[in-house]
Amino acid sequence: MPAPFRFTPVTLGLSAFLSSSLAFAATELPATSISAEAAADDPRVKVSNTATRTSTPVRYVPQAIDSIKTANVANYGSNDIGDALSGMPNVSSSADTRFDSLRIRGFDASNDFYLDGIRDDSQYKRDLHNIERVEVLKGPAAVLYGRGSQGGIVNRVSKTPEAGRRSTVEAQGGSEDLRSLYADLSTDPSDTISLRLNLGNMDENSFRDGVSGNRQLLAPSMSWQLTPDLNWLVQYEYSRYNRTPDRGIPGVNGRPADVGRDTSYGNDHDFIDDKSQSLRSKLTYEINDNWQLRQTLGVFKLDSDFDNTYLTGYTPATNKVTRQHWQQDLTTRNVYNNLELEGGFDTFGLEHRLLTGVEIGSQRRDPTLYNAATGRTPGAQPVPSLDLYNPNRDLRHIGRMQVSSSSHTEVESRAVYVQDQLRLNDQWQLLGGLRYDTFDIESTNKLRNISEDRDSHSTSPRVGLVWTPLQNHSVYASWSKTFSPVGGGLIGITPGAAGNTNDLSPELTKQKEIGVKSDWLYDRLSTTLAVYDLELYNRRTTDPNDPTLTVMSGLQRSRGIELTATGNIVGNWYLRGGVGVQDATIEKDNNGLEGKRINNVAKRNGSLFLTWKPQMGWYGETGLTLVGQRYADNANTVVLPGYGRWDALLGYRLKDWDLRAALNNITDREYYASATSAFQIQPGAPRSVVMTGTYSF
Repeated sequence: MPAPFRFTPVTLGLSAFLSSSLAFAATELPATSISAEAAADDPRVKVSNTATRTSTPVRYVPQAIDSIKTANVANYGSNDIGDALSGMPNVSSSADTRFDSLRIRGFDASNDFYLDGIRDDSQYKRDLHNIERVEVLKGPAAVLYGRGSQGGIVNRVSKTPEAGRRSTVEAQGGSEDLRSLYADLSTDPSDTISLRLNLGNMDENSFRDGVSGNRQLLAPSMSWQLTPDLNWLVQYEYSRYNRTPDRGIPGVNGRPADVGRDTSYGNDHDFIDDKSQSLRSKLTYEINDNWQLRQTLGVFKLDSDFDNTYLTGYTPATNKVTRQHWQQDLTTRNVYNNLELEGGFDTFGLEHRLLTGVEIGSQRRDPTLYNAATGRTPGAQPVPSLDLYNPNRDLRHIGRMQVSSSSHTEVESRAVYVQDQLRLNDQWQLLGGLRYDTFDIESTNKLRNISEDRDSHSTSPRVGLVWTPLQNHSVYASWSKTFSPVGGGLIGITPGAAGNTNDLSPELTKQKEIGVKSDWLYDRLSTTLAVYDLELYNRRTTDPNDPTLTVMSGLQRSRGIELTATGNIVGNWYLRGGVGVQDATIEKDNNGLEGKRINNVAKRNGSLFLTWKPQMGWYGETGLTLVGQRYADNANTVVLPGYGRWDALLGYRLKDWDLRAALNNITDREYYASATSAFQIQPGAPRSVVMTGTYSF
């Protein structure tokens, strides 16, 4: 495994510390109890920090929040966040092999990823092996997280040290030469220190011709109870994913091309190499029984290089797929520092849970892009087109590459926020929050040696009401708002750009939501029913009287309903799943898109998994994932047909061993998982087998 850079002293120190502690520890860890096994089998996440940044029962959050434990998808060989959230109501993947991309309630969430509540908006493929669960907060979340998050946020909750936790080693193998070995090691060198180390390697090929990948992970962490009132949690993660880029197949005559699902149009020399590092430190001080002070520092660094020959179109007259050749060297660095005070107090018989915080962020992004030289440029050669049905992947561009762009962007952000969870009486609870953000961005075009900067600011409110007329049933209503400043998505503006693009005010999104959250069957099964109206009401669009200008007159709206159910039905039977129905359209636009449906968004989707899992011995699971018809592009020129996928697994577990076999896409259904354009459509995986063995000690 390549040694991490820049943070090498920290990594080596933590690794040595963990290694020595694991070797030193002689105390035998207690066996996992039966009750702990039963709790781990329950797919529910009943308490979450994502929605309120306080430890709050999900039933009292006036907003829909869905969660998936990564263990429930890892058994099927998945290590992709898009696959993990497949079938989650009104959530869809729009990614390819380049980076993670999702749509939540019809809105792009590509830059709304978080890791343990810290912004993680860089372009790369995230590893789930060190993640306990993924939580999706649906709807605007700027009151706690700042810019973006129009349709919602995706928060990965990492694995942390736990006193007395057993260690595990897991091996996995399957179709397409899938093979991996991971270890999740724990020890308690003292009564006040707990350590955990996740590490491993995965190699895989693909059903797509010429596509393969390798993942590496090193993630040590430590929880240290420095004093009875002060805890320090420090986590580091190094992840590398070296893979072949795959941009899918083109659309032909309004449908995905009628080619074999293994047909690809890249080159064997193409690659994407992401090396990411994350260091997180969290100090928690218990001031007294009611008040807590938290200081969180997050540092993230990404080095990403790629050489990619990808599809740009299809020419019917020649039956050729046209391509372009790009290379990129990208480095990003994010630093976030957050200080929060949380506490409870009473006023006039009313119970308050108050949260106030200050967040300071600093981001740097340095991309350099190269493309194939064209025209009469010395050394210019065309990028070879390929036959649609019989692509010769040995045909590759060997001409000169030229610098297309080289830029440096700096972002400084500041925010202050306050939130009050107010308990009026046994039946009524009120949540109110307000956040003020400043967003200062400066970009430099290194080729032209020009710079521009822009300052944005916004206030984001949130109000929610929860009524509990019956002990196990809560009715809620909420209203929230968020903002998206210029340059806040991909991080960067274009110095010297024509028109007024860099001078625009932030786009604004608001949501109204009502719902019912219930616990059934003696608190074994939890359901959420939500209805929402979400709109981006000043969407950027071209001025119809002057195409060089952009005006804030567009409107994008999503309206929908969602129902989820998770928990224990009876005995050893568990259920997880949900269904979503939504209408996500562009209501106003000056570019011919008015009335069009948002790409990659189905009107209906959902999933249902049924699990039978006794405490020991044989167990099994089967499930359906259903996705309706979608469009590959906002112009709605290429249709992606709806599909249903059937998966199942069978396992056997003893005290220390757990062996299982999963069968994906049992009926070998041909389908299309996502699209990034009308000419880049990702076929879904065929039938495959995954075998997994876990040993605990």
